[in-house]
Amino acid sequence: MLVEVRIPVLSESIAEASLLTWHKKVGEAVARDENLIDVETDKVVLELPAPQAGVLAKIVKGDGESVTSDEVIAVIDTEANNSPELTAGLSPEKTAPNLALSTQHSLSPAVRKLVMEHHLNPVEISGSGPGGRITKENVLAYLEKPAKPTKPAPEEITRARPMPVSQSIPPLISSADRLEQRVPMTRLRARVAERLVEAQQTAAILTTFNEVNMQPVLDIRNRHKEKFEKEHGVKLGFMSFFVKAAIAALKKFPIVNASVDNGDIIYHGYYDIGIAVGSPRGLVVPILRDADQLSIAEIEKRIADFGVRARDGKLTIEELTGGTFTISNGGVFGSMMSTPILNPPQSAILGMHKTYERPVAENGQIVIRPMMYLALSYDHRIVDGREAVLSLVAMKEALEDPARMLLEI
Repeated sequence: MLVEVRIPVLSESIAEASLLTWHKKVGEAVARDENLIDVETDKVVLELPAPQAGVLAKIVKGDGESVTSDEVIAVIDTEANNSPELTAGLSPEKTAPNLALSTQHSLSPAVRKLVMEHHLNPVEISGSGPGGRITKENVLAYLEKPAKPTKPAPEEITRARPMPVSQSIPPLISSADRLEQRVPMTRLRARVAERLVEAQQTAAILTTFNEVNMQPVLDIRNRHKEKFEKEHGVKLGFMSFFVKAAIAALKKFPIVNASVDNGDIIYHGYYDIGIAVGSPRGLVVPILRDADQLSIAEIEKRIADFGVRARDGKLTIEELTGGTFTISNGGVFGSMMSTPILNPPQSAILGMHKTYERPVAENGQIVIRPMMYLALSYDHRIVDGREAVLSLVAMKEALEDPARMLLEI
C-alpha cells in the first residue's frame, strides 16, 4: 500500500515552509515515526515523522524546495522490501549515493543542526560518543580547526548553479583572489528582518534609559543559589528577577502591556512575557504564558528549557506566537547599552545589559556598585513618555528592593 507523506497543517500566519535535508533516500527502509526531513518555517524547524513503516518509494519535493500546508512531499510503500528495484528508472539526482547525507539520520537534532548550519560533511568529523557517534563537542572542535585553503578551478566556478540552502555553496573568486560567499537567508532570518523593518516603519519607537544597582539581587542570588539549585534542580539566574520586576511595573501601567490592532488599543488582562533567545539559526522569542502566576523556580526552569530547545530547533510554533511584552538580554554578549526594537504588535520591550562595577554617588559618598543600564523601547502612538518612564522606574525600584517585589508590597 502506498502512503503519502504530507506537510502538517501550518499556522494561519505561516504561508509556506522550506524543506531542509532528507534523512532518507529513495529505496531505503523507514520506521514509523522516524524523522524523514526537517521542515523550516519562518518561526521554527519541525521534524516530519514517517506516518507508516515501509520503504521510501518516491520523493516528490527535494531539499530546499518550498511547500505549503498538507502538500504531498513523498510516498512510502508499506508492503515493499528494501530492494534495488525500487530505485530503477529514477533520476541520478534521487538515487546517487551520498555518504554524508545517509549518515545524518543517526545524528542527534543538535548535532544535525550544527552540521547543516555550517555546511559540514559528517564523514570528516571523528565521533567520540558511544559507538563512534558524533557529539556536539566533536562538531565544535572540528569547527575550531583551521580550514584548509582551497581554490576551485575557474571552470568549476563558471559552471556553479544555485543550490538549496542545506548544501554547500562554492565561494566566488575575483581576479584578486578575494573570497565572497552568497548564502540565501533562512526563513527564520528573513522573517526576523521583515518584522524588524515592519516595527520601524509602523510604530513610533522611542527609548527611555535608566540604571539599576544590581547589588541587592546579587546578594540574594549569592546567598541562596546553592540551596536553590539543590531544591529545584535549576540554577538561580537574573532573568526571573527581571520578569517579576517587569510584571510588577506592567500591573501599575497596563498600557505598556497593551498592543495596537489597526485603530484599536487592546489591553491584556494577562502577562505573556517573551524572552528573546539567541539560537544558531537566529533570534527567537518563546513566550512565558501567564508569567505572573509562575514562581521564580518555574520561570528559571522554563527559560532554561527554552534555551536548550532553541539551540536544538525544538520550539513549537505555539510557543513562539503571541506575547504581551518582551525582555531581551544583550548583556550576555557584553552589550553595555542598546535600543531594542519592538516585537509587533507589542507596545514595549525591555533591554537588559551587562553589569559593570562603576563609581556612583550614595548618600553623598562615592562608592563602587555593580550597575546595569536598562532600556525601554515603546510605541509612542499609545504609550506616553510619562507611562514609559514611570514603568521603567518601577522596574528599577523593584530590582533594587527585591524583597518588597517578591512580597508584592
